[in-house]
Amino acid sequence: MKLRILLTGKNGQLGWELQRHLPWLGDVIALDHNQLDLADPGAIRRTLQELRPHLIVNAAAYTDVNKAETDYVAAQAANGDALAVMAEEAKRISAALVHYSTDYVFDGTKSSPYEEADEPNPINAYGKTKLAGERAIHSAGVPHLILRTSWVYATRRKNFLLTFLRLASQKEELPVVEDQIGSPTWSRMVGVGTRRILAAIHSQEFGFSRLHEFSGIYHLTAAGETSWCDFARAILEECSDSSQLGPWFLAVTGGQPLPRRSIVPVSSSNYPTPARRPAYSVLSNNKLRQVFGMELPHWRSQLRSALREAETNDVQRISITRS
Repeated sequence: MKLRILLTGKNGQLGWELQRHLPWLGDVIALDHNQLDLADPGAIRRTLQELRPHLIVNAAAYTDVNKAETDYVAAQAANGDALAVMAEEAKRISAALVHYSTDYVFDGTKSSPYEEADEPNPINAYGKTKLAGERAIHSAGVPHLILRTSWVYATRRKNFLLTFLRLASQKEELPVVEDQIGSPTWSRMVGVGTRRILAAIHSQEFGFSRLHEFSGIYHLTAAGETSWCDFARAILEECSDSSQLGPWFLAVTGGQPLPRRSIVPVSSSNYPTPARRPAYSVLSNNKLRQVFGMELPHWRSQLRSALREAETNDVQRISITRS
């Protein structure tokens, strides 16, 4: 049986990667925000009833952490309410659901990696809406995988990697927060990990009907941990030899090489943002390793691979959002 997979949020950091990996498993129907607005419950119901996919992979979300503090209704609509509707409709058409959540469902008070069974306690609006989505899926009783990841970046669109490189091309001193600890995770690896998980569950005869045996939350992040400050230092180190960097790097930095830059460690209190961030949001991947026998590479290895991969692609195919 040829599987029909519905992918939402196809133009996002993660959705763009999933378009490359999900076709290994079946026929993919990929939709962007204009084709399916998660703020429209009726549109969600109509789309699922018309397409009747066997598997829904939801990579769409409201991701502006700071803006969510003053735009809570919109964030809740996309991250929480939409998932209640999607999960209910998925159950009605006997589809399975894969959804992505975040380390920001935790408050950051632990000093060791968070396990899936740890009690969530989000400290910002974004985390609260993502937790609402998790709980809506669980309550619906649909076969599901909720994959929590963290500090996601890519070589396209808008994220810490691209923003930092752009600023590094303009300033000699770069203040970066040193008292927030997490695991920077390349979107490519989340896509690869998703495919491997689904491939382990899928069977030619029964499709994803066994997914209910694995339903639940899994952490899917890079191995290791670091601060934003040390992540920034690693980016500079990997990009230190500008002569080895090509069109992608020059597009990000506006054609400017990176002479020696000074990273200035600052505390979160000295660099206030509208949304509070957890001080420690490292996620344990033990369950992923135990159930599926897999783990993602170390965050530094992922960074190196991401930069290398960016330069092997045609720069015209890479969308870079500059702010």
